[in-house]
Amino acid sequence: MSADRNRLDSLALPVARDVEAAATRIASLVHRTPVMTSRTLNALAGAEVFLKCESFQRVGAFKARGACNALASMSDEERARGVVTHSSGNHAAALALAAALHGTRAWVVMPTNAPRVKREAVAGYGATIVDCEPNVADRERVAEQVRQETGAELVHPFDDPRVIAGQGTAAWELLDQVTGLDAILTPVGGGGLISGTCLATQSRSPQTLVYGAEPLGADDAARSKSLGQRVGCEHPRTVADGLRASIGELTWPFIRDHVREVITVEEDAIVSAMRWVWERMKLVIEPSSATVLAALFTGRLQADNRQRIGLIISGGNVDLDALPWLETR
Repeated sequence: MSADRNRLDSLALPVARDVEAAATRIASLVHRTPVMTSRTLNALAGAEVFLKCESFQRVGAFKARGACNALASMSDEERARGVVTHSSGNHAAALALAAALHGTRAWVVMPTNAPRVKREAVAGYGATIVDCEPNVADRERVAEQVRQETGAELVHPFDDPRVIAGQGTAAWELLDQVTGLDAILTPVGGGGLISGTCLATQSRSPQTLVYGAEPLGADDAARSKSLGQRVGCEHPRTVADGLRASIGELTWPFIRDHVREVITVEEDAIVSAMRWVWERMKLVIEPSSATVLAALFTGRLQADNRQRIGLIISGGNVDLDALPWLETR
């Protein structure tokens, strides 16, 4: 039995009160991000739309919430041993930041092809970067090797109850900032954000339905719901690099039981939605965030009579030298 199998078997799913506790625990560590609206967007969507802008969060993404909650939940003894994770994106920087805020060491396993800007962000927060091959199996193998050699606590990017509860605080805040939402729409990668959102709505606004948005080229969540069992995506192909991970074992039950629908969107729709927000709302968002706009523009939520819709804008970390609409010229 693998070390990760043992770890997962020992974990209990988080519950709604864990999100409330996380919100209190990390209040001084993360930003309370703004909610933005646009009359033009409302007219285009045929609904009242509220954007929860996690692009203004620390490290530029909602991932700071889960990482900070994981570190803040640990005992002094656990933090003293340090933390380790594997990630090529926003979770890597988030855990590096959280470790720095708590004065503990962090090791981040990153694939050799990770974007330079993201490697620099991780190093800038003082974490030690450990290289691995660009595949999930090697990421997990190297992370486990580091854990055994250092005694560090593994903080998984999404299959961790502390991380899921922390990510849920974005929706928890949104439901405090905007009342009477019919639906909340979030991007789906590994599933930590949408799982935490399900917990937040259960506690604060049970009538609010949760929807997911997913690239068609990385549609494991939508296929899993359709099949009634968790399936992975062997070779995800999408510009939304933050959504290439397959849903986790801990996040799947939330998606299966509490998410109304996962809406898949084409690559062109993601790029068009991203560009629209940049140009019309003057917001820098990343492709993963744009999936929720692309899903909104399909009209599926409006067809379900969802007229007050919250969108979690998950992040705004973009390589300005590789904007997707420039690459398609």
